[in-house]
Amino acid sequence: MTVLSTNSIRVLDIKYGTSVDGVGLRTSIYCAGCENRCVGCHNPQSWDERGGEPIEVEELFRLVEDADMNVTFTGGDPMFHPEGFTRLAQMIKERTRKTIWCYTGYRFEDLMRSESRRALLEKCDVVVDGRYVEAERDLTLHFRGSRNQRIIDVPRSLEAGEVVLVENV
Repeated sequence: MTVLSTNSIRVLDIKYGTSVDGVGLRTSIYCAGCENRCVGCHNPQSWDERGGEPIEVEELFRLVEDADMNVTFTGGDPMFHPEGFTRLAQMIKERTRKTIWCYTGYRFEDLMRSESRRALLEKCDVVVDGRYVEAERDLTLHFRGSRNQRIIDVPRSLEAGEVVLVENV
């Protein structure tokens, strides 16, 4: 795994006004790099950590701040290189009232055991966790592709000391 600077994130795309990456209209930041390489992944071009273009965290924050929408971190996998996203999430939380969703192939329990990944996790409102499993694909699900993936209320989970799922999504 390449260690990226906390000052930039390799971005493949930014989508404004998407409604597929969380509740409501969102600004979704698609990052480069994912080691999970799930069979059937809808975004395999995101696996290469050298893909996309590096964008300074401050510039990403300005783009997010200017958009009148909440934010989603996706990819690739933001937890593959969490340092820049943690810095961005901190800026969002300190300077706006926006919610942050984060998509990751890692399980919540594993994120909790990694200091750098937990730091990002703690800044998120919702995490959709778990690898995409093609055998569990379900097109009726909202905001996830396979039944094994969970939509987790991060603050409530941290308070409870166990995974608390988001209800009614």
